[in-house]
Amino acid sequence: MIDPVLLRESPDLVKKSQRARGSSVELVDVALAADTERRAAILEFENLRAEQNVFGKQVAAAPKDEKKALVAQAQELAGRVKAASQRATDAENAFTETARQIQNIVIDGVPEGGEENFVTLREVGTKPVFDFEPRDHVELGESLKMFDLARGAKVSGARFYFLTGMGARLELALMNLALDRALAAGFTPLITPTLVRPETMDGTGFLGEHADEVYYLPADDLFLTGTSEVALAGYHMGEILELDPTAPDAPGLRYAGWSTCYRREAGSHGKDTRGILRVHQFNKLEMFSYVLPENAEKEHAALLSYQEGMLTDLGLTYRVIDVAAGDLGSSAARKFDTEAWVPSQQTYRELTSTSNCTTYQARRLDTRYRTESGKTAPVATLNGTLATTRWIVALLETHQQADGTVVIPEVLRPYLGGLELIEAP
Repeated sequence: MIDPVLLRESPDLVKKSQRARGSSVELVDVALAADTERRAAILEFENLRAEQNVFGKQVAAAPKDEKKALVAQAQELAGRVKAASQRATDAENAFTETARQIQNIVIDGVPEGGEENFVTLREVGTKPVFDFEPRDHVELGESLKMFDLARGAKVSGARFYFLTGMGARLELALMNLALDRALAAGFTPLITPTLVRPETMDGTGFLGEHADEVYYLPADDLFLTGTSEVALAGYHMGEILELDPTAPDAPGLRYAGWSTCYRREAGSHGKDTRGILRVHQFNKLEMFSYVLPENAEKEHAALLSYQEGMLTDLGLTYRVIDVAAGDLGSSAARKFDTEAWVPSQQTYRELTSTSNCTTYQARRLDTRYRTESGKTAPVATLNGTLATTRWIVALLETHQQADGTVVIPEVLRPYLGGLELIEAP
């Protein structure tokens, strides 16, 4: 949730953020009223409890003949304290429920509007031009025996697939290249759970407006994760992390989570039904950082640079966009998407993204660090994908040749036994 002090002292800033997202501005006033009621209820309870403590000492020191009457008063006061405690608890819960509906405060400079209002920051590389009729990734993948869509649908239904032969090997090569890059940048590798408890899923902000995208197992009260970000965000929930506030250049704690991901793709009927662009299950290597709040924007730039380094070395043409506020998830204060050029579609398609969630997730998951004063404060969390199954689409289409073979980018060859071409078996 957002910082209650920020809500109280700068409600116009919170309203501006909600307005930029196209979300409820009125919710801010509701939360402010709930905060006022909460603070009044807590003050009433604390005053009554202090009165009870003082009165208790009077009862203990009173003569025996006066105690009976005083004990009766003490019991009456105890009842009032209990009622005040319940009112404070109810007011706290009401405020929390309301405040958790307010989305993270967008960072200055994030474009307003919806999905179509993004700002292109840069385009990198030269769009491939072919002297033959290029094939799309489905034609290439099936002719090279790299995936089997028909049997995927037969076994599991629409938007499922088998990666076969060089398809499976190519994905593993991508993931291992990404893992090596992450290790070189100081990330600790984790293979994460893909089933998480509701409090973990909710704490990361994935049970809001996009809850219909999430698979839920009611018999176990567990959710399947659509990204290892969820498990990585929950990894340190309820903990105080050892982040040194006197070392401003320290990168914080960095993790690289390798997992299978599951998304229902609700509301995407008819969109990208061909191939492996929009599927229900895929693999992904996710970078996740816990940093001091003042270092969050610097870390965001670092995560983006690692993504761009991968795309460049794989020979992909891409652009980086600053995602508009209305297209951000509830936990992201800013998100950069990197989109690769897909020749068969003559357009850019998202391959990866990186989000700065500032202290939003950490507040919800109670992940803190100790400040120089000795008090605790929420950390900042960030995430970004370094490789995923979808990248195969751009790789095949970009590096295809007239004879139907595909050139393997040089950086991937060590992970494929030195092979330079993907050819039909």
